[in-house]
Amino acid sequence: MLKAVQILGWSSGLTIISQRLTRTRHSSSSSTSLKLSTFSSSPRRILSFNPTRMSSSQPGSDPLPNSPTFVSVQSSGDVRKIKFCQWCGGPTKHEIPDGEEKLRAICTHCGRIAYQNPKMVVGCLIVHEEKVLLCKRNIQPSHGLWTLPAGYLEVGESAAEGAMRETWEEAGATVEVISPFAQLDIPLIGQTYVIFLARLKNLDFAPGPESLECRLFALDEIPFDSLAFSSIYVTLNLYLEDLKKGKLKFHYGTINKRPGSSPSDIRAFTLDYHLQP
Repeated sequence: MLKAVQILGWSSGLTIISQRLTRTRHSSSSSTSLKLSTFSSSPRRILSFNPTRMSSSQPGSDPLPNSPTFVSVQSSGDVRKIKFCQWCGGPTKHEIPDGEEKLRAICTHCGRIAYQNPKMVVGCLIVHEEKVLLCKRNIQPSHGLWTLPAGYLEVGESAAEGAMRETWEEAGATVEVISPFAQLDIPLIGQTYVIFLARLKNLDFAPGPESLECRLFALDEIPFDSLAFSSIYVTLNLYLEDLKKGKLKFHYGTINKRPGSSPSDIRAFTLDYHLQP
């Protein structure tokens, strides 16, 4: 899997993007001391994670009907919200097409089927002198909370290029991508996060329109109690755990929110199918 992800070619593309993203901004630096949270992982098992404990599940086992995995897969994407055809504007009906297994929105005029596909979120885990760069969000959701610079991938750019663009837009920072660090799937909301390990090319960074503040945090000052999303919480914890073990790895996992939990509760989840080299 690691080799497959590393096929993302960025040697020439990232150079071009880096040359485009050249603008001088002023950096800001301060920090907030909060308690550090980390977790442990095991390399050769399928693992489920919550902030207080890890638990193992049998490889190849199907999710139970009441498990978070089953609930999230069944809940991802509400096809009944699609009322009109995106091509001709005609009204839709909701049926399972012949040869398929899922309910779809089918246009009653042109007959086209509206397929719902996950969106890819790309971003950078930026490290500088044992500090990480975080942005305080200036938009909803999670306004005022801290996140890694990240956003939706655009058509026409590679995942690495999109991560660099989002870093520039949100933090005014030009970075060099080092390697892919984590892919985290969130079936409940139809998103896949691809996070790259990156380093600053210079210390000229400042908040963009979508950020209130950008700051380099020492590793023991990361504001885990004020992070915006579960995906960022997991990514930072994985990074800290790798540092403790003395080796950075590529991580894959599925984040499943606990049924009935609030979207703002970033700790209400399990990290399932955690794979690493």
